[in-house]
Amino acid sequence: MSNCRQCIIKRFNALKTLTNEELERISDHKTSLLIKKGENLMTEGNAINGLYCIKDGKGKLTKLNTNGKEQIIKFIKGGDILGHRSILSEDLVGLNAIALEDMHVCFIPKGDILDTIKENTQFSLNLMKNISQQLNDANTSISQMAQKPVKDRLAETLLYLEEIFGVDNEKCIDVVLTREEIANTIGTATESAIRLLSNLKKDGVIDLLGKRIKIINKIALKNISEGY
Repeated sequence: MSNCRQCIIKRFNALKTLTNEELERISDHKTSLLIKKGENLMTEGNAINGLYCIKDGKGKLTKLNTNGKEQIIKFIKGGDILGHRSILSEDLVGLNAIALEDMHVCFIPKGDILDTIKENTQFSLNLMKNISQQLNDANTSISQMAQKPVKDRLAETLLYLEEIFGVDNEKCIDVVLTREEIANTIGTATESAIRLLSNLKKDGVIDLLGKRIKIINKIALKNISEGY
């Protein structure tokens, strides 16, 4: 992988605040990883000894509920960083990070991150902002899961997926999820997710091309997400 100074991915996360000297130090110590589709980058309950910076690829952050069922908490992509909360709190990893497609990832040792936090206040501030945003997103997700009907949650999730992943050449949301993964995102049974997607297609709001989903009427989908 490229030297951190030349890597454009750093523009999308807290690493953009590092000096050239700090970037060189991280480059000398980082490890480049290939996480194959379906493999875990992080595993819930394990210790972590560094920070992961995703160069490219897509993944999901999940947690097992009391029944052993997977709940998808968030989706991740190139530019995201993982593990910084556990580094700072010295807690075990709280979520599973699983590749939805092959991912290229850089692992930065904990010592380098802690040294940089001490030396670079802007980097520290950006990490804190990132953690605060994650907590805010988690609170919002919990609130929506408790208050919104499942159809509204599905509509909001589809809009969210298009926002973070964009669309492919055929204008489909540029991530492929199983119907079970969609159900695990919105907190419902797979059969219910399949039925709701079929209804949205019948209403002309979306189109389904195999596992891929194309939003046809974004205004209608937004209205559904807002309960109209």
